[in-house]
Amino acid sequence: MLRSCSQNGSKTLRLTTGARYRPIRRYHYIQTRQVHNTPPWRPATTLDEWVGKEARPISLRQLMVFGRSLTEARLISSANYVRTELPTRLAHRIRDMQTLPYVVVTNPHISQVYELYYKAFESLRKVREIKTLEDNEKFCKKISQTLQEHLTVIPKLSMGVIECRDLMKPEDMDKFMNTILRSRISRRVIAEQHLALTDTFNSPWHFPDSPNASNSGTEFVGEVFLKCNAGEVVNRCYNTILSLCSATYGATTPLPQLKLSGHLDATFPYILSHLEYIIGELLRNSIQAVVERQKSSPRGWDETPPAIEVTVCEAPQHVIIRVSDQGGGVPHDILPYLWSFSKGPRSSQRLENLTQVPKMAATLQELRVSSDIPTHLHTPPHSEGHEKSEHSGSGHDSSLSSLSSRPPNLRLGMGLPLSRVYAEYWAGNLELHSLEGYGVDAFLQISKLGNKNEQLTMRASMDAV
Repeated sequence: MLRSCSQNGSKTLRLTTGARYRPIRRYHYIQTRQVHNTPPWRPATTLDEWVGKEARPISLRQLMVFGRSLTEARLISSANYVRTELPTRLAHRIRDMQTLPYVVVTNPHISQVYELYYKAFESLRKVREIKTLEDNEKFCKKISQTLQEHLTVIPKLSMGVIECRDLMKPEDMDKFMNTILRSRISRRVIAEQHLALTDTFNSPWHFPDSPNASNSGTEFVGEVFLKCNAGEVVNRCYNTILSLCSATYGATTPLPQLKLSGHLDATFPYILSHLEYIIGELLRNSIQAVVERQKSSPRGWDETPPAIEVTVCEAPQHVIIRVSDQGGGVPHDILPYLWSFSKGPRSSQRLENLTQVPKMAATLQELRVSSDIPTHLHTPPHSEGHEKSEHSGSGHDSSLSSLSSRPPNLRLGMGLPLSRVYAEYWAGNLELHSLEGYGVDAFLQISKLGNKNEQLTMRASMDAV
């Protein structure tokens, strides 16, 4: 028979017979059962309050107009907009994750993202109204720290959805991933724009009576590039990708040349890092496809690889960029999963590769063979007429500053779907047409006027999952 007794304030269980016994401490028994730490209890009413708020989308034109005539009052107004928008958009995504099946949200990777989001939400929602420049400086430090902490989000989410690919319908999982990533882009845009405006305001050349005012000419308003030239961006991205592929395949491997044509003088406002990522991924896929096909050719490297053809077309409201290659097209077993984050015949290999990428900012700058950062993107030549100078207000540690790195030959299987998320964020589009046995045509459509609002999921949209 077992009896409970007290010994030095702690309860033990012991046998009542005269046989030798070993006390079993209850608290020790409980500790050994709890393998995982349970998340802290959080009141649902607070999150409900923020989920009930609507996000306020913005356009590139609004960012440009607001940032052109920067005053202290405008900077404070920008800070308070970001102060309320970040927790609102985080709350919607937290609610999305709460409506996932329990077996999915308890996946270690997705659970870590959930905790990161909730930590940021709790921190940002408690920030009081920004009233002074000193308040703004403290707020900028907080959002800079949050941006850096969230560099692990994309790899963690990607590993989580691949591991849970059989626990949800693929279309529901991809819808969730698209919503999460689009919201992530939106938060980084408004946060980095405010950080850039703060740097601009604090720059000595900002004030009209400053002796350095004459050197303040820049084509940037915060993070928005006012006169983005598609042809020049394609050339810079091609040079960067060419250098990376040359280092990956070897200097003796012949690589396809670039054949650029069309309306090469077309300009439009855009966030440069978004366009560089999309163009960089399309060119990288094309060059790799051509090289791999050349390897399997009977004549091998004796043949000159066919050029990558890029055509820029300017329409009244859009700029369309076509990237064409002769890399053999997309294999038929991969084509149905081309835009999926979770499904595909190479999911296991993608999962293994993602373990080698602890952080990912989803910028072209983070692709590195060595510790050297590709210079084609960071310091465009003065002759191109749009260098982001030291006066452009971009000195903050953002995702554009290569806070993360990954080898370019590591196939993660998310370049195209993430590029489409980037394209659709500013009301654009990305389509791909494959001719198996010949090559691929990719079409990127960009809104030329900058008057389209960011495409957000306004409410938590996973209730049907």
